[in-house]
Amino acid sequence: MAFAQLGLNPLVVKAVEASGYTQPTAVQAQSIPATLEGTDLLVSSQTGSGKTAAFMLPCLHRLDQPSALPGRGPRVLVLTPTRELAAQVEESVRTYGHFLPLKTALVFGGVGIGPQIKALKGGVDILVATPGRLLDHVGQGTVDLSGIEILVLDEADRMLDMGFIHDIRKVLALVPKQKQTLLFSATF
Repeated sequence: MAFAQLGLNPLVVKAVEASGYTQPTAVQAQSIPATLEGTDLLVSSQTGSGKTAAFMLPCLHRLDQPSALPGRGPRVLVLTPTRELAAQVEESVRTYGHFLPLKTALVFGGVGIGPQIKALKGGVDILVATPGRLLDHVGQGTVDLSGIEILVLDEADRMLDMGFIHDIRKVLALVPKQKQTLLFSATF
């Protein structure tokens, strides 16, 4: 099976193939069609199996279509437990979304908040964030989560292990109830 057979936007497939990938991994072949259908997913697959592309490719596909929600701000929110993982996910967004006119922002703590505020004010389609810094932005009014269509919890088990359950609950209260939720992890 090729990526083109999964029903993805041709521009997303072009970016994947330009990155040197021709066939989806098992987790991608199973989760991409379900994600495109709008199904909520709980996915466990080992590290290095292609989980990031498994959730990001259908998200990019979906963003090339008009929004059904009236909210402003990002349409996809990816939460990660660490800034290193957030940076990796955001790099995947840039790689696989190369041919799409989408904006992304990366938000995590331990660095100055000013450049993040500037990026958010410029408008973003995909927001990749760690929970604590995301809530800082919400508290300052620099991000609006009312337009979230897809919420991805990447390494969901690690976020819980690291004590982010209360922050995740706060984020869940801020995003629309009608959204697609994707939980990806190496273990559960």
